[in-house]
Amino acid sequence: MLTPPNLAAKPIERIQKNLLAVPERKLLNWLCRVMPPWVTPDVLTSLGVAGAVATFVGYAASNLGVGWLWLAIVGYVLQWFGDSMDGSLARYRRIERPSYGYFIDHSCDGIVTLLILGGMGFSPFVRVDVALLAVAGYLLLSIHAYLAARVMGEFKLSYGIAGPTELRFLLIGMTIAMMVSGPERNATVTGFDLVVGAVGTIFVLLFIGQTLSAGRRLAQAERPPLR
Repeated sequence: MLTPPNLAAKPIERIQKNLLAVPERKLLNWLCRVMPPWVTPDVLTSLGVAGAVATFVGYAASNLGVGWLWLAIVGYVLQWFGDSMDGSLARYRRIERPSYGYFIDHSCDGIVTLLILGGMGFSPFVRVDVALLAVAGYLLLSIHAYLAARVMGEFKLSYGIAGPTELRFLLIGMTIAMMVSGPERNATVTGFDLVVGAVGTIFVLLFIGQTLSAGRRLAQAERPPLR
């Protein structure tokens, strides 16, 4: 029988070394200080999911006109605010619920990923199969992060200089480029397909590399004694 993770008893080290980590943390700390009492971590988590829904609608509705992509950009901002602030506010107010927060937050992350990239696939800019490759790659990388948190007590929030915030900036920049260029109706593969496909491929390669690295670490740590 599998033993459920006792997250409350075993603190998880958050590893975040992305380019914007320091200024983002300063901003989040300031926002925590000025946040009104009625704003709770659960409210912020719901806001993050609502932002992803807005991004989905913006991308899907861009079939009617590129102006709808502004809604997708607003959705990215709301999603960043809710997703980045829920855990930060809980830690600031010392009202953490480690197991509940871990479970709900990362369950919502899966829904958010599907909404954002699925919406992109429903737009006239990115093919559905390419968008789903990016979904699969991101979820694979997420699976690695959750497993590493469970077995090694390390939760990686960034890889190299890139993390979720840098990825959001990339997607916002790509969305602005979509508005400027307009859809390529007769193209089999667009430049946006190449960008999203490349990002999805990087996710898969990172998953493979991180899995092999973690496997070697665990094998060395649990090497059976010599007889």
